[in-house]
Amino acid sequence: MTTRPNIIFIVADDLGYADLGCYGGRDAAFGPVSPVLDQLAANGLKLTQGYSNSPVCSPTRFALMTARYQYRLRGAAEEPINSKSRGSTTLGLPPEHPTLPSLLRAAGYRTALMGKWHLGYPPAFGPLRSGYEEFFGPMSGGVDYFTHCSSGGQHDLYLGEEEKQQDGYLTDLITDHALDYVQRMAPGAQAGTPFFLSLHYTAPHWPWETRDDEALAQEVKGNLFHLHGGNIETYRRMIHHMDEGIGRIMALLEKQGLARDTLVVFTSDNGGERFSDNWPLVGGKMDLTEGGIRVPWIAHWPAVIAPGGVSAQTCMTMDWSATMLDAGGAAAHADYPLDGRSLMPLLRDVSVQDEPPLFWRMNHRGQRAMRQGVWKYLRVDGNDYLFNLADDERERANRAPVEPDRLQVMRAAWEAWNASMPAIPDDATVSLGYSVKDMPQR
Repeated sequence: MTTRPNIIFIVADDLGYADLGCYGGRDAAFGPVSPVLDQLAANGLKLTQGYSNSPVCSPTRFALMTARYQYRLRGAAEEPINSKSRGSTTLGLPPEHPTLPSLLRAAGYRTALMGKWHLGYPPAFGPLRSGYEEFFGPMSGGVDYFTHCSSGGQHDLYLGEEEKQQDGYLTDLITDHALDYVQRMAPGAQAGTPFFLSLHYTAPHWPWETRDDEALAQEVKGNLFHLHGGNIETYRRMIHHMDEGIGRIMALLEKQGLARDTLVVFTSDNGGERFSDNWPLVGGKMDLTEGGIRVPWIAHWPAVIAPGGVSAQTCMTMDWSATMLDAGGAAAHADYPLDGRSLMPLLRDVSVQDEPPLFWRMNHRGQRAMRQGVWKYLRVDGNDYLFNLADDERERANRAPVEPDRLQVMRAAWEAWNASMPAIPDDATVSLGYSVKDMPQR
């Protein structure tokens, strides 16, 4: 029997499908953007058809935490939760709901979140109320990398539930706290008490700041969307800073003799935004076209995963949460059955593949989507589309007019699934940071 692994779940923020070298991304002017992640993929498993549960931040994080469709919880109807929800007792992850960290903790794991939370504000909600023993990071969706203030100008960096004033570039601070945690957990892990670390970077989310851009913090404090700035090279450098941090963590695992028995999973919370590369996909954040939901998925676990694996298995965020519960020997709560399914068979044998139906919906533009096998049903702005993704990943060749029967079957399946979920509340909000007034439509 395989030793229960330590688990590190790394989540980037708004990373595009092709931003990493191992997913076809171009080198930057300074060289390779993601050498550490590229090496993790080469030494582990890379998925080419993996998805996020939503094309926007907080709904995906609800699914990540619960291993269930996010639509089951009121807070996830916000697209996304915004700073106006501060003080709300409804817009967040209910503390009584079982979570990935709470279930692993009950199974004997130590647990921590270093990085972004974005699932509601204390005192009603917070990481320490949902299964994490330790927390360092911002509570909201977007903060400045140097002032650590949210879009509303409020300082938003916490250690536990206490504000933490700490100078430094946020990506590096998150890495430093993760390193400290792994260092402290190492003796216990060596003695048989595994740890679960959620490492949720804010990179490469706006504002567009590298380690050398502290002067920009004052310029953008009135609007963190940073609509007047940024460029591709800055964006790639932000990814590289994160990649360097991941490299430091992998080196520490090796030093402590923990790398072989640690499951490291890397992904993004949704598709890319303004400066990202989603090729060959179209669309991005807020879209149910492939560029908004298909994301990198890399898994590294030398004790179980053979190097060099590439899989076209379809999966979603909640499936990986279910996989981690399975790997850790943690059972789901009987009252909260999982929607996600364990991918442990795939980790052991890269040839394993099945075709479960995957479903999405968005209040924004009335979007809906279903994927099964190579086929995708999509609705945007009242228009229904059908795509064969094996032939047409860019979703340009609409098959609906020539295959109406297939369209009808998939539409009926989506509507049956949707009927099994709570309806989108009338007061659910959609928060858009920019529009065609700010930049041309993609």
